[in-house]
Amino acid sequence: MKNKIIFPIIAAIPLFFNGCATPPRYVTPGAPPPVTSGLDIQKFTAAANDAVNELLASDVLGKVSNPPAVIFVSHIVNNTGQQFDTDLLTKKITSALNQSGKAVTTSTDPAAKGYQQENQFLNDQQNTRLPDFTLSGKIIETIDRAGSTSVTTYTFQLSLNDTKTAYQVWEGDKEIGVISSQRPVGF
Repeated sequence: MKNKIIFPIIAAIPLFFNGCATPPRYVTPGAPPPVTSGLDIQKFTAAANDAVNELLASDVLGKVSNPPAVIFVSHIVNNTGQQFDTDLLTKKITSALNQSGKAVTTSTDPAAKGYQQENQFLNDQQNTRLPDFTLSGKIIETIDRAGSTSVTTYTFQLSLNDTKTAYQVWEGDKEIGVISSQRPVGF
């Protein structure tokens, strides 16, 4: 008799815990939110692509005296509770800039820097062109809670600075919103 009572209780435990949380949904400010099943890197990639396309559409890169513009791209800072490799975003950004024909990129790649220094030493010449711009990025997370519902907004920011003047000459940001709700767990 005991086995007949205990087995249904044990079988019901996973159902209880699986029903405790509603999957998060993405929201776009000003638009009805689509339903999704969690935060993924594709949303950050899409935000990065949108920001780079805005940069390329602006006329700021065309103002350099010796085109294409040389852009030093730093790593994107992940200032969120989500763990993902931001080099995925950096690579998408540098690829889009390099393929545009409007810019070439450089970074802190140690191998590339070593080859550059070796080439300068062997050729005894300074034919290296310094970057015209620096591009930096950051992802910021803000959370608003009301009862059992929370809205998490991830803001993806890019900033382009002119290396000659140190002025910030372009900036863009994109927001990714996620709504989720948690039911209280109790016994």
